[in-house]
Amino acid sequence: MSGREDARTVSSETSRSAGAPKKERSKPQPEASSSGRPQPDAPEPQASEKTSEQQRRPTAAEAIALARSQVGVAEDAGGETKFQKWYMGTSRAQETLARDGGALSGYGDANWCDMFISWVGERLGFTAGMGADAWTVEHARWFQRNGRWGAEPRPGAIVFYAWSGGKASSDIRHVGMVIKKVDDGTIEAVEGNTGNAVRVRTRSADDVVGYGYPDYRS
Repeated sequence: MSGREDARTVSSETSRSAGAPKKERSKPQPEASSSGRPQPDAPEPQASEKTSEQQRRPTAAEAIALARSQVGVAEDAGGETKFQKWYMGTSRAQETLARDGGALSGYGDANWCDMFISWVGERLGFTAGMGADAWTVEHARWFQRNGRWGAEPRPGAIVFYAWSGGKASSDIRHVGMVIKKVDDGTIEAVEGNTGNAVRVRTRSADDVVGYGYPDYRS
């Protein structure tokens, strides 16, 4: 995608967000045994099981390390990256196509900054905690719907930018992963689709709309 930069307009982005959380289902009634007596509910998970589930989640440091390991990965001669090719093969791509319309092949010529972030989440086995999308606006809204949105640049947070100075979700044009807060006015982040590659950038906090906080292990 020679000549394309991360400050492109939303209209050229082909995909949009992780859907709204599923509605809770009513608790099923216990089944009756042959004696006609209700069977007891399944036992609650033990503390050790909950601890194991917690340990399977990555830390922010692990997410940053994986994202940084991709620095230098660039678009090929046809203007595509492995992140776009991966996304087009996912069930999530089918969901976002159903939501937004267009053709699957369109992701090969779309902004891929959010596909990079989604790839990181999938490689960590952490899509449920990081979300997955190809449209930055809807990915930000996913964090907002899930109560994981704020203004603090924590390491590993997903940072959403607007180049117009706007602060609404609809103003968002780019996304990355925070490495660190440099000072009160700048942050350092690893980003896809910047200079046609994955790179580490230092950005002004004035360009930030907000931060999504993946559900990392502490």
